[in-house]
Amino acid sequence: MATSYSGPVIWGLIALIGAVTFLIRLSFIGLFGYLDEIPPQVKRGLRFVPAAVLAALVLPSLITLEPGTGGVAVDKLAAGAVAGAVAWRTESVFTTIGAGMVTLWAVRFVLLPAV
Repeated sequence: MATSYSGPVIWGLIALIGAVTFLIRLSFIGLFGYLDEIPPQVKRGLRFVPAAVLAALVLPSLITLEPGTGGVAVDKLAAGAVAGAVAWRTESVFTTIGAGMVTLWAVRFVLLPAV
Protein backbone atom coordinates (compact mmCIF):
# COMPACT_ATOMS: atom_id res chain seq x y z
CA MET A 1 0.00 0.00 0.00
CA ALA A 2 1.60 3.24 -1.12
CA THR A 3 1.36 6.40 0.94
CA SER A 4 2.55 9.96 0.57
CA TYR A 5 3.90 10.10 4.14
CA SER A 6 7.61 9.68 4.73
CA GLY A 7 9.08 7.02 7.00
CA PRO A 8 9.84 9.34 9.95
CA VAL A 9 6.26 10.72 9.88
CA ILE A 10 4.79 7.22 10.01
CA TRP A 11 7.09 6.18 12.86
CA GLY A 12 6.24 9.39 14.71
CA LEU A 13 2.52 8.65 14.38
CA ILE A 14 3.06 5.09 15.62
CA ALA A 15 4.99 6.43 18.64
CA LEU A 16 2.31 9.06 19.33
CA ILE A 17 -0.51 6.53 19.16
CA GLY A 18 1.42 4.18 21.45
CA ALA A 19 2.07 6.96 23.97
CA VAL A 20 -1.60 8.05 23.99
CA THR A 21 -2.73 4.45 24.50
CA PHE A 22 -0.25 4.02 27.34
CA LEU A 23 -1.38 7.26 29.01
CA ILE A 24 -5.05 6.27 28.76
CA ARG A 25 -4.36 2.97 30.49
CA LEU A 26 -2.08 4.60 33.05
CA SER A 27 -4.74 7.17 33.89
CA PHE A 28 -7.14 4.46 35.07
CA ILE A 29 -4.45 2.82 37.17
CA GLY A 30 -3.49 6.19 38.65
CA LEU A 31 -7.10 7.21 39.20
CA PHE A 32 -8.04 4.04 41.02
CA GLY A 33 -4.75 4.19 42.95
CA TYR A 34 -5.85 7.45 44.62
CA LEU A 35 -9.37 6.30 45.40
CA ASP A 36 -10.09 4.32 48.54
CA GLU A 37 -13.20 2.81 47.04
CA ILE A 38 -14.56 2.56 43.51
CA PRO A 39 -17.73 4.64 43.14
CA PRO A 40 -20.94 2.58 42.84
CA GLN A 41 -21.77 4.05 39.40
CA VAL A 42 -18.40 2.85 38.06
CA LYS A 43 -18.85 -0.59 39.65
CA ARG A 44 -22.27 -0.88 38.03
CA GLY A 45 -20.85 0.00 34.62
CA LEU A 46 -17.85 -2.32 34.97
CA ARG A 47 -20.15 -5.30 35.54
CA PHE A 48 -21.14 -5.18 31.87
CA VAL A 49 -17.61 -5.00 30.43
CA PRO A 50 -17.04 -8.79 30.09
CA ALA A 51 -20.35 -9.31 28.28
CA ALA A 52 -19.69 -6.36 25.97
CA VAL A 53 -16.19 -7.59 25.12
CA LEU A 54 -17.45 -11.12 24.47
CA ALA A 55 -20.22 -9.82 22.23
CA ALA A 56 -17.76 -7.64 20.33
CA LEU A 57 -15.51 -10.63 19.71
CA VAL A 58 -18.12 -13.27 18.92
CA LEU A 59 -20.96 -11.55 17.05
CA PRO A 60 -18.96 -10.40 13.99
CA SER A 61 -17.91 -13.99 13.32
CA LEU A 62 -21.48 -15.26 13.66
CA ILE A 63 -23.10 -12.69 11.43
CA THR A 64 -20.79 -12.76 8.42
CA LEU A 65 -21.61 -12.75 4.78
CA GLU A 66 -20.79 -15.78 2.70
CA PRO A 67 -18.12 -14.99 0.13
CA GLY A 68 -19.57 -14.65 -3.34
CA THR A 69 -23.22 -15.09 -2.43
CA GLY A 70 -23.76 -12.09 -0.15
CA GLY A 71 -25.99 -14.15 2.15
CA VAL A 72 -25.65 -14.79 5.85
CA ALA A 73 -23.49 -17.74 6.91
CA VAL A 74 -26.29 -20.04 8.07
CA ASP A 75 -23.97 -22.67 9.51
CA LYS A 76 -22.21 -20.24 11.84
CA LEU A 77 -25.43 -18.53 12.86
CA ALA A 78 -27.11 -21.85 13.70
CA ALA A 79 -24.07 -23.09 15.64
CA GLY A 80 -23.91 -19.84 17.58
CA ALA A 81 -27.60 -19.99 18.44
CA VAL A 82 -27.35 -23.58 19.65
CA ALA A 83 -24.18 -22.84 21.61
CA GLY A 84 -25.83 -19.82 23.22
CA ALA A 85 -28.87 -21.86 24.24
CA VAL A 86 -26.71 -24.67 25.63
CA ALA A 87 -24.53 -22.18 27.54
CA TRP A 88 -27.59 -20.53 29.04
CA ARG A 89 -29.12 -23.86 30.02
CA THR A 90 -26.08 -25.83 31.26
CA GLU A 91 -23.48 -23.15 32.14
CA SER A 92 -20.79 -25.65 31.06
CA VAL A 93 -18.01 -24.42 28.82
CA PHE A 94 -17.13 -27.83 27.38
CA THR A 95 -20.74 -28.74 26.70
CA THR A 96 -21.26 -25.39 24.98
CA ILE A 97 -18.20 -25.82 22.77
CA GLY A 98 -19.16 -29.39 21.93
CA ALA A 99 -22.75 -28.52 21.07
CA GLY A 100 -21.66 -25.59 18.92
CA MET A 101 -19.09 -27.63 17.01
CA VAL A 102 -21.46 -30.56 16.45
CA THR A 103 -24.11 -28.16 15.16
CA LEU A 104 -21.61 -26.40 12.89
CA TRP A 105 -20.42 -29.66 11.40
CA ALA A 106 -23.93 -31.03 11.05
CA VAL A 107 -25.19 -27.96 9.21
CA ARG A 108 -22.05 -27.58 7.12
CA PHE A 109 -21.52 -31.19 6.09
CA VAL A 110 -24.88 -32.94 6.45
CA LEU A 111 -27.68 -30.44 5.92
CA LEU A 112 -25.97 -28.12 3.41
CA PRO A 113 -23.09 -30.16 1.93
CA ALA A 114 -23.13 -28.80 -1.64
CA VAL A 115 -23.82 -25.15 -0.88
